[in-house]
Amino acid sequence: MRMLLVEDEKGVANFIKKGLEEELYTIDHAENAEDALSFVGANQYDLIILDIMLPGMNGLDLCKEIRKKGVQSPVMMLTARDTIDDKVTGLDSGADDYMTKPFSFEEFLARIRALLRRKQDKLTELTFGNLKIDTLAHRAFADGTEIMLRPKEYAILVYLLRTRGRVLSRTQILENVWGYDFNPNTNIVDVHIKALREKLDEVNIQNLIRSVRGVGYMIDS
Repeated sequence: MRMLLVEDEKGVANFIKKGLEEELYTIDHAENAEDALSFVGANQYDLIILDIMLPGMNGLDLCKEIRKKGVQSPVMMLTARDTIDDKVTGLDSGADDYMTKPFSFEEFLARIRALLRRKQDKLTELTFGNLKIDTLAHRAFADGTEIMLRPKEYAILVYLLRTRGRVLSRTQILENVWGYDFNPNTNIVDVHIKALREKLDEVNIQNLIRSVRGVGYMIDS
């Protein structure tokens, strides 16, 4: 997943960028509003992280400009100001969430994941190459041909597509798809992945799901 970080303080920017890249997110960095608008005009982002105190145009006005351009990417505001009025102003400018610096990086990551889930939940269709998922009907298609998936196979495929570019452990897949903790004695995830791959192969979608030895599975972005 690709994100835009708009932060003029180099130390803060490097800290956030490094931490997010360790989580396997792709990060573009802009130090001011002008550069940020150029990035937004040229790329699509899954999330925009935006500091309020920027040189020139501030983050509040930048957020308004981004929304005027029709960009629907979730926006996370960062600021050192912690009054209720500041938070309300930030959210009213078009931001989806607001964090006060300094902050816990674990909480920051959790809020990012929540924003990304919220964005994905709004989508009624997922597409990737010749693969199309109708999330309302819970059906998958390849070049118009329906792929007959069992419910858990479908859920795994959607989860991997929505988190493409990130390696998912078996624990994460179990918790998301089955709703229970990892049992080291079960191979239920591997069995379902194998069946899913076979069905994808039948419609000429090969090597979509990649195994990462000792970690889990992923779909490359």
